[in-house]
Amino acid sequence: MTTMDVLPSPVRLQALDKPGQPAVTPALEELYRGFEQEMLVPLWTEIGSLMPLHPQSKATPHLWRWNNLRRLADQAGHIVPVGRGGERRAIALANPSLGGRPYASPTLWAAIQYLMPGEDAPEHRHSQHAFRFVVEGEGVWTVVNGDSIRMSRGDFLPQGGWNWHAHHNSATEPMAWIDGLDIPFAYHNECAFFEFGRDEIPPEEHTTPEFSFSERLWGYPGLRPVSQLESTASSPLLAYRWVDTDKALNEQLALEAEGYAATLSPGHAAVRYSNPTNGRDVLPTIRCEMHRLRTGAASQTRREVGSSVYQVFDGTGTVRVGERQWQVQRGDMFVVPSWQPFTAQADNGQASLDLFRFCDAPIFEAIQGHRVQMG
Repeated sequence: MTTMDVLPSPVRLQALDKPGQPAVTPALEELYRGFEQEMLVPLWTEIGSLMPLHPQSKATPHLWRWNNLRRLADQAGHIVPVGRGGERRAIALANPSLGGRPYASPTLWAAIQYLMPGEDAPEHRHSQHAFRFVVEGEGVWTVVNGDSIRMSRGDFLPQGGWNWHAHHNSATEPMAWIDGLDIPFAYHNECAFFEFGRDEIPPEEHTTPEFSFSERLWGYPGLRPVSQLESTASSPLLAYRWVDTDKALNEQLALEAEGYAATLSPGHAAVRYSNPTNGRDVLPTIRCEMHRLRTGAASQTRREVGSSVYQVFDGTGTVRVGERQWQVQRGDMFVVPSWQPFTAQADNGQASLDLFRFCDAPIFEAIQGHRVQMG
């Protein structure tokens, strides 16, 4: 019997011929056999992987082309029905380094969802926090706790966990959008709940009002209903409209041109979607932002604890994540794993490069584990 045969598998390779490890002796072999029998693993053989010098993400940088996502979603739309059992015609981005799991990163789920004309996605609720972001099209309405909310290009629609929600397409054309959720985080931390709702959306909820109830109550910058002074964990405003986002970004760039320090770096404007009850992130576990790079402008290189998923809303440009570099255009999606350097540059031309971003920063900020390095 060799030393390799008697050492427990978690420490077998690490314990041999490694600086700082004890010499392999009969006494050490007996000690390791005892560890194996009692399901124990010594820290001294594992500390390098458990406590690395910096984050070492299991995920890798990856790009998904919108044209391919849209084509496959449309194909699924003609084959796969929407209803109880599958619940949603949503197709998740699977990071190639996460063992085939439907995760864009170890904490974030991202998917393209597709609804055919006249279809209803049934009502349900879950403890995972979620949002929808529309890169093209309109005609779908999401119904959250009975509140019908229009979805149009550029709109961002957050939805805190454990709220009833369904979707219906009142248009004559299919519609696609992206979903973002904290499904991997909830799954690995064993805190997920799910509940089915009504099988059909009643006719009175198939309405298409110009403004949802949440917008009529909360959609006025800096003005808060005195009847609603309690802080909420997730934003009660269920639609952040593109017209407002676009104007805010344009004004930052205009102020920069007038000599004011209104941007992150030359030609780089950004806004963060926030909860109007407390000024924090719209969702407890997910941060969402829109970035605009003026034509020809580049962002500063950034490393951050936690992962991000980006979708190109408009324009073309070049993005670099770690050692990978891609030319991107409208709809393309890519993941930036934890502590990987990221830079984006807009092409020279008429259009700016607009990037929608969501990340898991609120989780790490809550445990004092968030760190950012620029340059």
